[in-house]
Amino acid sequence: MVPVTFGNKNFIGAYWRDHKVLYIVSLMVLFWSLFDGIVSFVTPILIENHGYSKTAIGFIIASSSFAGAIFDFVISKTLKNTYYIRLFLILFLVCFSYPLLLWSANNIFLFLFCMTLWGLYYDVFNFGLFDFVSHNSTKDEHCQSFGVITIFKSVGYLIAPIIASLLISEQIVTATPMVYSFLFLVIAAIFFVVLSTFSSHHGFHQGEEAKRKSVDWLKELKMWKSVSFVLYPVLIFNTLLYMFDSTFWTLGPMFEENFSSVNNFSGLFMASCTLPMLMTGWFVEAITKKFGKKRTAYFSFLISSILLISFGFIENPYVLLFVSFLSATFGSIAYPAIKGAYVDYITESKKYQGEVEGLSDFTTNIGFIIGPIMAGISADWFGIGAAFSFLGTFSLVLVIVLIIITPKHIRMIVKE
Repeated sequence: MVPVTFGNKNFIGAYWRDHKVLYIVSLMVLFWSLFDGIVSFVTPILIENHGYSKTAIGFIIASSSFAGAIFDFVISKTLKNTYYIRLFLILFLVCFSYPLLLWSANNIFLFLFCMTLWGLYYDVFNFGLFDFVSHNSTKDEHCQSFGVITIFKSVGYLIAPIIASLLISEQIVTATPMVYSFLFLVIAAIFFVVLSTFSSHHGFHQGEEAKRKSVDWLKELKMWKSVSFVLYPVLIFNTLLYMFDSTFWTLGPMFEENFSSVNNFSGLFMASCTLPMLMTGWFVEAITKKFGKKRTAYFSFLISSILLISFGFIENPYVLLFVSFLSATFGSIAYPAIKGAYVDYITESKKYQGEVEGLSDFTTNIGFIIGPIMAGISADWFGIGAAFSFLGTFSLVLVIVLIIITPKHIRMIVKE
């Protein structure tokens, strides 16, 4: 609670106004995450119901991020300086069509088209959040703002798998999960309308939008190359983070087959992986201030990877749920920490905002391409538990390399 003894009433009013916008967006993200969490949980099971192997499922899901990687480059150029309200509007327009198309898909071409839409709307969502935080918080508040949003997002992704697993009987998907996802999306859209109304009177939209210029794709490629030379360690780490994340969302919903003795095990497993975000988001700011954003992200993820290696050797389902919770607890610190670092780079050099956002989301999509493919192939060859162990070993080695090669301070000095 803010002390009422502050002498400047205008300061108090501005404080509450700024944070009110943050919590409106956070509530919108909560219900959007419930929508996306349900369709994310359902997607691999639905594809498996049509007779596809786990390797094929991995490639199909990876195609969403391949499309997203292309959208990253296009969006970073064509939507440069676009206000977050417009980005969120595009998000909802695409999202409302996705559950209907996914449910009606019955062949690989329709599934691939659905994955393309999935890649598009997730890209727009990330661009919108980056733009929102950069408009509505100071540099010192970037991690805190992402931490708050991450908490609400995590609540959605915590509850969604449990709801979805309860709505799926014997790993057979019916229309019911799609109906629930659609209802949650409607609620998220209502909060978006509230945000739109409030933001139209908000002080941060100061007419900064630049006039559109003709798109010079060659120049943009060169700019991406120049910025990536500066940020390559954190871009590699970002890729690894989302390889980790995508593996859980690809194999987790199908983990039920390994522990059929526990009802709704896959829902509980996914919940154990998302629950830590609710706790770590509150104190990640204090950790990053003491140790730095990059070091916090690297070392917390290193511990998470060590714990992940044990997944292939644990036979007790309840022990596995506990270890997955511990692994996710350390891993959850890395996400807001590295996102805060990206917003620092954007704030340091607004000129390259589009390139930094684009490269961040591009590497996210690369992670979501490699992760599902690696997960699907290794799960077919060795089993789901061993696939997680392989990912943990790979992540551990790469993080150690990044700790060694990453400069202590990365400055946004770009040679054009």
